[in-house]
Amino acid sequence: MFFTRTHHYHCPIAKDDFKNRLIGKHVRIHNLDFEVMEKDHMLSIIPHAEQVDAIKTLPITHVEFKEGSGDHIKVIITSKMRKLDVGGPQIIVIFCAFLFAASIVLFLAGAERMLSYILLGTSVFIFTIFWVRLEMGYLDYVRKIRAYVMDKGKSVVVA
Repeated sequence: MFFTRTHHYHCPIAKDDFKNRLIGKHVRIHNLDFEVMEKDHMLSIIPHAEQVDAIKTLPITHVEFKEGSGDHIKVIITSKMRKLDVGGPQIIVIFCAFLFAASIVLFLAGAERMLSYILLGTSVFIFTIFWVRLEMGYLDYVRKIRAYVMDKGKSVVVA
């Protein structure tokens, strides 16, 4: 919901050729293995995190193919957090939104201005740290998986 990322682009190769370039392949990102599998007429890129001891927020990526104009296909890459991982980040976002709303209400109510500023600063500080960590972790995985899929979709010219 909050953390779903979708990317659309056109690819100049055939749908079956593109699928064959990806199905069964493994990609390593930050020493984690991701496997590409076909599921329900789309490709799924699933992390293998069984051996990971650290807490990581990992994406599950779906790659869909739509017929485009001519020889092109439209590729839709959708990444979302695993259901196991989504609870913590949602709680942080809701908590920061609550702090922000409380600071606005206190400011408009004319209550203690210092308390309003402290709540606003705390909200912004927590959200900034959260977003930087998200960029270094989850969103970095999403970017690298998207780059991997787009790289496989480039047409190869044989001379």
